Amino acid sequence: MMPRRTLIKSLSLLAGMGCLAGPLRFVSAADSDWYMPEEDLPQRQLFVAFAASEAIWEDQAAAVNQCIAQLARTVAKYQPVTVLCRANDLEQAKRQCGTHNTSFLVVPLDDIWVRDYGGCFVIDDEGNSALVDFNFNGWGAKQRHSRDREVAKALSKATGLPLLRSELTGEGGGIEVDGHGTAIITESCWVNDNRNRQWSRSEVEAELKDNLGLRKIIWLPGIKNRDITDAHVDFYARFVAPGVVIANLDNDPDSYDYKVTRKHLEILKQATDADGRRLTVHLLPPPSKLRSNRFTRDNDEFAAGYINYLVVNGAIIAPEFGDPEADAYCKELLGKLYPGRTIEQLNIDPIAAGGGGIHCVSKNMPSSQ
Repeated sequence: MMPRRTLIKSLSLLAGMGCLAGPLRFVSAADSDWYMPEEDLPQRQLFVAFAASEAIWEDQAAAVNQCIAQLARTVAKYQPVTVLCRANDLEQAKRQCGTHNTSFLVVPLDDIWVRDYGGCFVIDDEGNSALVDFNFNGWGAKQRHSRDREVAKALSKATGLPLLRSELTGEGGGIEVDGHGTAIITESCWVNDNRNRQWSRSEVEAELKDNLGLRKIIWLPGIKNRDITDAHVDFYARFVAPGVVIANLDNDPDSYDYKVTRKHLEILKQATDADGRRLTVHLLPPPSKLRSNRFTRDNDEFAAGYINYLVVNGAIIAPEFGDPEADAYCKELLGKLYPGRTIEQLNIDPIAAGGGGIHCVSKNMPSSQ
């Protein structure tokens, strides 16, 4: 299998996106050296999807959308936000999300996980931007996704950016980069027949390097078939800066992540980045206790991880789970690692009940300036 990229040309801008207005640029994949930048660089805007439905979330859908709206309002204090929503949800999305620093894009949607299905923004050294589509297939056909798989194309049209289609199938939450040539990913997610049948690890690595301007990939084993994502890396390890990583360490011996997070830590402590630097690793364990409510009780899918935080201009948006000591430690550590940024903590229990977090339900668009 020969990894390659195919350019999909954007045809028109969607209406109602004045903050994104601009001419379309048609760029061949061979014309520029694209790379995926680190998330702490200046951002043009953030996308979220006000898209929880009763068909998937049952009686929790309204609470999930309220949580998405709270996230949108919080981020809008720091930078522009674009809320994706279905046509029949537009007025409700405006009421709940507000309109301060916020625009709305009507697009067909299945669910809220825009990090995964919305592609990955890339830039080059000349100030150009593009969007890489990783052919979302519902995390290995585990959930309906016929609408979500088209969102990367819709964002390409809305932003006026060319769409580069990868030969791989995967998700944005499965990729963590330092913006300087190094990525961390899990083998359980990418080398998996439910996404990339008959691809070897070396073939996956070559394609990701080509798509995202990478020079080195640090592979973590992850764990298959325990959550819908097959262990996305953004619940296990995140780059704070080149050579600096924050890692999840599950201290509950009864958790399926207990052994795998220790294996990940062993790998990360021995790893070097693309420039030969040994990684400095900071630990961020999950809470030891949770609030007792309808989202947490008897819910094996509840994703109680602080590491799924979001970086925006001037702030870090992180979860809190009602464990005073652990919540405070999360805020203190993120404050030290991201000096000069305000640390905002939100109750995201409705989202976490579905197995995800703040990073999962958002997609940052970097500024190319």
